[in-house]
Amino acid sequence: MSVPSGPTAPRAARPARSWLWPIAVGALVALALGLLARAEAVSPGEYPGGYFRLFFSDPLHLKVWFATAALAVALLQPVSAAWMFGRLPWRRPAWLPRAHRLTGLVVILLTLPIAYHCIFKLGFQTYSERVVTHAVLGCAFYGFFVAKVMIVQRRRYPWWAYVVAGGGLFVLLLALWYTSALWLFRTAGVAL
Repeated sequence: MSVPSGPTAPRAARPARSWLWPIAVGALVALALGLLARAEAVSPGEYPGGYFRLFFSDPLHLKVWFATAALAVALLQPVSAAWMFGRLPWRRPAWLPRAHRLTGLVVILLTLPIAYHCIFKLGFQTYSERVVTHAVLGCAFYGFFVAKVMIVQRRRYPWWAYVVAGGGLFVLLLALWYTSALWLFRTAGVAL
């Protein structure tokens, strides 16, 4: 009796230690970012120079609009992933995996200016429950991103590992947007 090969072959169970590397590295990245931000923390209302704001009225509006743009692009990720994994009724085009990676890259690039301001200009703030939650989610987002990249690059995990990694990253981005951009839009209104 022959064993199937190629994409239809059953995947061997991954030993538990194979899951430890992505989780441990992601947790270390999140912890390192939190400690770095904690070392940079400033008192509320005391903001050092060096911000950039492009054409926005202030750095805060730059951050919320970049976060909103990142979330808008990130909405393409679950759809393109479901399409790639054959969960949608359409035939998968050859360009889809590249487009999925490209939109993921755009999401991360849009979040980098936000992370710069949050980590190096404001630091890990603790003056309200919302701000602490946002800071923890921000650190977790980049730690989760590193773990997701490690899982995707190895290509030897079960299909649900990719769903958890990608879905978890999307949920973290949504929670970050909720605790920052949506909060500002509700508090101060929508403005540039």
